Order: sequence, then C-alpha cells, then structure tokens
Amino acid sequence: MSQVAYLSAGKREQTKVQNRQAILDAARAVFAEMGYDNVTVRDIIRRTGLAAGTFYNYFKSKEEVFAALADDGARRFAPVLKELRGQGKGFEAFVRDAIHAYFHFLEKEHATWAAQRLVSEPHPHVYGPTPEMGAVFAEVRAAILEETARGGPVADPDFLAGACIAVAREVGDRMLERRPVDVEAAADFAVSMIVSGLRGLPKAGG
Repeated sequence: MSQVAYLSAGKREQTKVQNRQAILDAARAVFAEMGYDNVTVRDIIRRTGLAAGTFYNYFKSKEEVFAALADDGARRFAPVLKELRGQGKGFEAFVRDAIHAYFHFLEKEHATWAAQRLVSEPHPHVYGPTPEMGAVFAEVRAAILEETARGGPVADPDFLAGACIAVAREVGDRMLERRPVDVEAAADFAVSMIVSGLRGLPKAGG
C-alpha cells in the first residue's frame, strides 16, 4: 500500500470513529431532553448534522444506539476490574472493591444522565451480551480462576461470574431507584450476598 493510500485509509477510519461518536453523543442528548420513548431516529440524525444514510451505516434503529450507549459503559468499566484483579488481594477483596467501584460508577453515570433529562427514563449502563460486557465477564471469571488456583472455593467459573454480575446489576438497579441513592448500603448488601454464598461452596480438596 502506498503512503497516500495508507493515509487515506487512516483518514477514513478516523472519520468512521468520529461519525459513530457523533451519533452516540447526539443520541445521549436527545434521549435526555425528550425521553427515550419520544425520540425518533430522525431526531438523532438532526442533532448530528449527518446525512440519514450515514446514520444507517452505523445503526439500524434507536434501540441499537441505546444499546451502544450501554456498551460504552461496560467498555469504560472493564479496565477498572482489570486493575482491581491485578492487585492480587484474593477473590473476596476483589468482589468487595469491584462492587463498590461499580456502584459508584453507576451513581456517577446516573447523575450525569439525570441532570440532562427532563423526564424519568432508563439510563444506559453495564448490561447485555456484547463484546464490551464480555470483557467485564472475562475479568470476573479470571479472578475466580485465580482464587481457585490458590486453593479457594471450587465453583463453575461461568456460573459464579454470572451470579456475581447478576447480583451487582439487580441491586444496582434498585439502588438507583431510591432517594437518596445510598451507594455504601447497596454495595455492602451485594457484597454480603456474594461472599456469603461463596463461603458456602466446598473448599478445594474438600
């Protein structure tokens, strides 16, 4: 590939990234202003300033855009889990730190979303079977396998990772419905649920 062609391809890729981000930024704004149910694809397109055809190169519907906003949350949270796992404190400490970090993350996301919207609407956060959520699942699963290798509880890593994520997600959702939002109380409850269940599992070699 010639240098000119290489630079041209790089510029096209950069434009794709910029267009996709413009759509997400526009969607976040109109969802906040108008409420999810009232927004149409046309509203999102109008806010971006892009052509309708450009929008459909990236998304087929407003549902796909909303899902992408949720994926963005998972993408930003996965490195937090990776850093916590790298501290090597053990699985229980990882769960405690991860749950508290996730609930503070949710609180911040919710506050940003709520500050912009005019009506009560769902907010995008870590959720769904996507590559981004897969990265979150992979970090939790890896922490489980590391603990098992150290002689910790023997458990199906897929089941346990799924259970940890489900507890965090459901308790987190309930937390955001309450006023005031009490991150510490919700996190302590979720951690107790997970750790208590974890302690009930058989030990390696038991």
